[in-house]
Amino acid sequence: MDQSGMGAFLRECRESTPPGRVGLPVGTRRRTPGLRRAELATLSGVSVDYLTRLEQGRDRNPSPQVLVALADALGLSVGERVRLRNLSKVASGAGALCPGGLPPEREVRAATRALLERLEPAPAALFNRLGETLAHTKGYERLMGPLGLLDVEDDQPANRVWFVFADERARSVYPDWEGVADARLAELRAEAAPQDPHLAHLVEELAIVGGAPFTERMAGPESAPPVSGVERLAHPEVGELRLSYERWDTQGQYLVVYLPADQASEVALGRLTRTGLRAVGGEH
Repeated sequence: MDQSGMGAFLRECRESTPPGRVGLPVGTRRRTPGLRRAELATLSGVSVDYLTRLEQGRDRNPSPQVLVALADALGLSVGERVRLRNLSKVASGAGALCPGGLPPEREVRAATRALLERLEPAPAALFNRLGETLAHTKGYERLMGPLGLLDVEDDQPANRVWFVFADERARSVYPDWEGVADARLAELRAEAAPQDPHLAHLVEELAIVGGAPFTERMAGPESAPPVSGVERLAHPEVGELRLSYERWDTQGQYLVVYLPADQASEVALGRLTRTGLRAVGGEH
């Protein structure tokens, strides 16, 4: 029996999850302090037989729906969900899972690069239909870099949708996380066609890692993405910022520019970008 990789991790999580954490009676006659297979099967809706095959490595290709159900039932953290998702990819031998369909546009046109240069020192960045960060100003790097929004994973471009739903730092970075999450998902659904296999792959990944906060939004009605507004950021270097943003669409990509929304943010952002950016909105 193969006890390595994904199967071993699932068993480890099950056996380390106290019954009381998931609303089950603790009892006194238990061979393990964690959940029994039958208990996890009931909580997740996965059969005991299939759960056994997963844990023993006899089935290495569970669907994203099964992984989501198990992760939700076990109450896995974002970090644990990321590990489960990575182990499942290794177990199934999956590489690039997006055959067919045009790949997301990652080439930055010369005119767009020139525009970004002229926008310095304002924080501004270019994204494609999946929310991948393609190019940005130095002002954006100084603002978002310390927050983690420019971190890459598996040699893929940093993704602002992924950060919101799959990075444990996001809820601290965005005091108004619920509204930001709604906006990011609205952007994703508006930019990518429903039949887009690249979108489908990203949605599957986020369902596993992001869990209910993502899947419940995906199941809800679509809404138009905001083209302007104000976002609050909790920055580790300068404290809370209120930033006005504007968004412009351009041939399968979109540009977002941030400016301070009030005087306090003007001062704080100036410290980050090392120059003066005037506040918008007249809040002085």
